Amino acid sequence: MQRKPHLLKSLLFLGCAAVAGAWSIAASAQQYRVRLDVPKQTIWGLGVEIQSDSIGSGNNGLPAATTSVPHDLVPSERTRFATEMIGRGYGFRYIRLAGGLYYRGLRNDGKNLVERWPEQLSELAALIRDSGAEGVNFEYWSPTPGWKSNNSYIGGKLKQFDAAFLGSFGDAVVEDIRYLIANDVPVVAFGLQNEPVYSTAYSSAVYSDAEYVATYNAVNAKVRAAFPGIHLHANSLDGQNRAALRTGLDLDLVDAWTWHKIGANSNDQIANAATYNANKLGKVVYNNEFEYLDNTTSEARMMNTAQSVMNWFAFVDSPTWYWLHALKPTYNAEAQGYALGYWRPADDNDFTKYPNIQKGHFDYELRNWRALVGFLEWMPWDSRRYQVDEPTVRNNQRILAFRQGGDTGKLVVVMTNRDATTFTFNVDTGTGTVGNFKGYRYNLANWKLALATVAGPSLSVSVPKNSIEFWVQQ
Repeated sequence: MQRKPHLLKSLLFLGCAAVAGAWSIAASAQQYRVRLDVPKQTIWGLGVEIQSDSIGSGNNGLPAATTSVPHDLVPSERTRFATEMIGRGYGFRYIRLAGGLYYRGLRNDGKNLVERWPEQLSELAALIRDSGAEGVNFEYWSPTPGWKSNNSYIGGKLKQFDAAFLGSFGDAVVEDIRYLIANDVPVVAFGLQNEPVYSTAYSSAVYSDAEYVATYNAVNAKVRAAFPGIHLHANSLDGQNRAALRTGLDLDLVDAWTWHKIGANSNDQIANAATYNANKLGKVVYNNEFEYLDNTTSEARMMNTAQSVMNWFAFVDSPTWYWLHALKPTYNAEAQGYALGYWRPADDNDFTKYPNIQKGHFDYELRNWRALVGFLEWMPWDSRRYQVDEPTVRNNQRILAFRQGGDTGKLVVVMTNRDATTFTFNVDTGTGTVGNFKGYRYNLANWKLALATVAGPSLSVSVPKNSIEFWVQQ
């Protein structure tokens, strides 16, 4: 979650309807061909972050209040949150857990993390269990204050960067992971530091490239030795973009390069595919945080979010993609641009905002949720993407094809149209797909609207403006 003026400037244009037509070549139809003879990457599934502790409105500070989910939800809403949002259909696979921010209690003289109230980790463990998520992508927004130059979560950096200090810090990180696992919170991925070059008004720590390299190599050597199965990624900002990281990091300890292209126009993955695909060094590349930093959303952004998912998969061969927050509190200023939904904390008595949401309950932000829910409902974990040939790559009409759960699953073709008029996709789904395809439409007016069945292998599908459709082999 960075606050960079140049990024904000790049985001603002997405709020206007003009984004829908600004980049496309005028046309009402095009022919596409699914290449079942050209399999691509396995798509692991999607990730989402959970606000499991409090943050100040507008991301300003770390309040003492325990405002968080699932903690604030009444029991029935905790179940609905787990099964209807996180575990919807095939569901989110990964829950991003912000160490030192949304999990920031202290033990061992401020050198290790612990729950800040007695039930915090058991609540998180229940969410994972009830939703069916695989586990957490655990990442520090800040090391604990005992390791920091300013003895605070906010600002500062590590006190030292010599081998002995970093070795001890690595041991503490291993203990933090061990403690999570011991409390029934599975850790499936680990990141050393969220956005390591930025100091913020909430939990953060700054690293120079040399400091990051030294710390990453020391800490992740300990993590890999203790937990060989945990996925390790660098650097939760600009991936493999910096030569100092590519040459300095122990590549045996790097399983993926992670980017934060927050709120960026989905065209970016098309226009700049060469950047994201360069210097991978045999690692996968993916975006592990996405939201809109100017704190608003829109129908145009709904479409942009869906196409961001598709374009990271189609043009960068990414295996996963992360939205920032499942739920945000009704009184946090950043909520609309950040959340798939809102919950009302017990201390929010202002029912002029979201009057339909009672205390301890949540509701959806449809402009964000509808962008993603189709992927949760129709894309099982470990689905296989296939190449789609398109004579003209259109920024406003995107297409993605995958087999559900692997090479032998049912074929699904996803089509989006963010132009102002209907667009027809004429799709040859390939030999072996003779049979019917059933369509389901997602837009602001519809959640999983069932469409007419179309006989394959040649589909002619007219997608209305600002709509996302999933065509599923029967």
